[in-house]
Amino acid sequence: MSRAPRPARAGTTKAEARAGTSAAEAVRHVPVLLAEVLAALALDRPGLAVDGTFGAGGYTSALLEAAPGIRVIAIDRDPSAIRAGAGLVDASAGRLRLVQGRFGDLDTLIADQGEAQADWVVLDIGVSSMQLDEAHRGFSFRQDGPLDMRMGGDGPSAADLVNGEEESTLADILYHFGEERRSRAVARAIVEARRRAPIETTAQLAELIAGVVRPEPGSPIHPATRSFQGLRIAVNDELGELVRGLHAAERVLKPGGRLAVVTFHSLEDRIVKQFFSARSGRAAQASRHLPGVERPAPKSFRLVTKGPVLPSEAETDLNPRARSAKLRAGERTDAPAPPPLSAIETLASLPAPQGRGARR
Repeated sequence: MSRAPRPARAGTTKAEARAGTSAAEAVRHVPVLLAEVLAALALDRPGLAVDGTFGAGGYTSALLEAAPGIRVIAIDRDPSAIRAGAGLVDASAGRLRLVQGRFGDLDTLIADQGEAQADWVVLDIGVSSMQLDEAHRGFSFRQDGPLDMRMGGDGPSAADLVNGEEESTLADILYHFGEERRSRAVARAIVEARRRAPIETTAQLAELIAGVVRPEPGSPIHPATRSFQGLRIAVNDELGELVRGLHAAERVLKPGGRLAVVTFHSLEDRIVKQFFSARSGRAAQASRHLPGVERPAPKSFRLVTKGPVLPSEAETDLNPRARSAKLRAGERTDAPAPPPLSAIETLASLPAPQGRGARR
């Protein structure tokens, strides 16, 4: 059942981190909103489930345990996650297949596995606890490590962006993807610092940002949190991947099949909300976040959750990382999949460059 949202916190204090160490270890492999996701999927028959974001295997394990007739294809772009899941594959008696790839390509990936359609798809968006906890991956400033942030280990790293992008592009990344209000000041400080020496570690960057962005009085959020979020999203094209994943799930789900999506911040949730709103026939309202209204299309989804389902107080007390999670779900109708929604593709992109004086 939904409850009223409360403000999300994007970071923890050192005191909270020390106090919550044992609790965090206990919930490291427990996916957020697990009971609510399973209820939304309605796993009431044999069929094929697709876990588009395998991670540490929490949702996949629950899907396998839900019923003996459920088979699972689990996808992850991180090769270390695939390697770590080998034991679960061995224990599944042939019911689990692990596939390395991006969940935005899930329709192609399951076709490569000889499957045309799926009965359920679950997506858990964003960085995994496993990735956050590994300093050498460079996702978090809680431990010093190389400024990497690549989920799949390929393509430009966060260090490449920080040391190579133009100041205006850095500012846009931090503002639009990280929602950092002082993005221009942070970008300026980065450019000035990298003239002296490359910025190569998470501690270097966090310290630099903390010298520009002052924490609000009494806030537990580290000043670098929003900037790190923005860089991570840009490095991994996370919002673009989400848009592609929603459309791919729409294409592969059978009539009556269900899609459940768990998000962790407003940028992700806005895209999922607008997708389900448009695909279920709810009127799309033009706004600064959704600049155009699509032409009405056949209703390809029926809403399962009427609004975001949020974690209980008990779950957030046990696992502080759950506090900003939101679940939305829909059931596929028998309407053919319409063309991709250009409006939500716009939400996943940086704004087009404008002339001098027209920017923020």
